[in-house]
Amino acid sequence: MMNTLLFRLAQGIDVGHLPGSGSQGDPAATAIPAAIQVVFGLFGITAVLMIAIGGFQYVISQGDPQRTTKAKNTILYAIIGLVVTVTAYGIITFIITRLV
Repeated sequence: MMNTLLFRLAQGIDVGHLPGSGSQGDPAATAIPAAIQVVFGLFGITAVLMIAIGGFQYVISQGDPQRTTKAKNTILYAIIGLVVTVTAYGIITFIITRLV
């Protein structure tokens, strides 16, 4: 979206009437991407927090195989969740930029 805006500015097109470009734009055009950023930001923060918790569990497991496996699984699932979150955010952002 930023590249499109820069391209239109370079072409000398009035951007005051583009969706989401001020008071004349559609409020949903700015509210939806902002809400998506917040939701995926929370998912990302949760995944990073779970990685830290898994690391802490691993450190305090004291070599106990069951606790070590649980800690490794926590880290693995958190990394998978982080990858899914980043991928989903990328796909949704790509789709939204094509619609606007």
